Amino acid sequence: MTIPQSVSCIEIDGPGGPKVLKPAFRPISGPGPGEVLVQVAAAGVNRPDVLQRMGLYNPPPGTTDIPGLEIAGTVVETGEGVDAWAVGEDLCALVAGGGYAEYCIAPAPQCLPVPPGLSLVEAAALPETFFTVWTNVFERARLLAGETLLVHGGTSGIGTTAIQIASRLGCTVITTARTAAKCTACLELGASLAINYAEEDFVTAVKEYTGGRGVDVILDMVGGDYLPRNVQALARDGRLVNIAFLHGSKVELDFMPVMLKRLTLTGSTLRPQSIERKGEIAQALREQVWPMIAAGEIKPVIHATFPLAEAAEAHELMESGAHIGKIVLRTGL
Repeated sequence: MTIPQSVSCIEIDGPGGPKVLKPAFRPISGPGPGEVLVQVAAAGVNRPDVLQRMGLYNPPPGTTDIPGLEIAGTVVETGEGVDAWAVGEDLCALVAGGGYAEYCIAPAPQCLPVPPGLSLVEAAALPETFFTVWTNVFERARLLAGETLLVHGGTSGIGTTAIQIASRLGCTVITTARTAAKCTACLELGASLAINYAEEDFVTAVKEYTGGRGVDVILDMVGGDYLPRNVQALARDGRLVNIAFLHGSKVELDFMPVMLKRLTLTGSTLRPQSIERKGEIAQALREQVWPMIAAGEIKPVIHATFPLAEAAEAHELMESGAHIGKIVLRTGL
């Protein structure tokens, strides 16, 4: 196929609100060694994209300033040393940037096949949240079958992913959400208990549900005043994983309960990690989770899709918090 010299994309016209996202054209370059060039059918919208737009989460050095951390589409060119993918194959991929464009370069180790039965739009909603949940909940926090997981923000892309994977792997899942409708959605995805945090204290609800024991693992993207409350909600030998700080990253914490309950407090960011490390996560997902997607046991939850040119409207929706699941941009393919 003929690859154009320049492609449509979305640029960030200076830090600010959603309206700084502007349609533009950029020259296109070929893939380097170990990379593939993908004609993008769809790109997922994620909270880190919002932070980048606001000037709070800059791309790693050498990475394009075009936002977008996950894509799905068709391989149109392969770089030197790539033998796992061929021109014409469909895939989804985790990228460090550049997803909001008609074409995007992806490292081959970070690419995954589109699970059978899923469209490219659905596949575009997989990589960022599935990579994040797998590495944090099942690798860092070592959640095991039979244990209990508390997920804050159960109807976010991260939340809907964590609920499905953990419940299908034999874990009890408790989640928080801010409305009755969102709590119902969490229960339908596999949560055993959904706590409306606007009406009740999640620590009290967790203690009541677990008979005073607490939960084994907490996945938190809130931070701030949630941190000491998370410590209260954890069982002995519990593990807390922070992946974002919507309420801020600085807080005063009494470490005595951490010591007495032998807790582990940890966290990570995905974007700066090496291609090799991300490739390891991709392989684990392919072996452990992709079969469950292929079997129809897990499916990305997509709230809305927008044309690429309407990226600003997609960001407005994300910031409203009204969505359940993922928001996806379509390039028109």
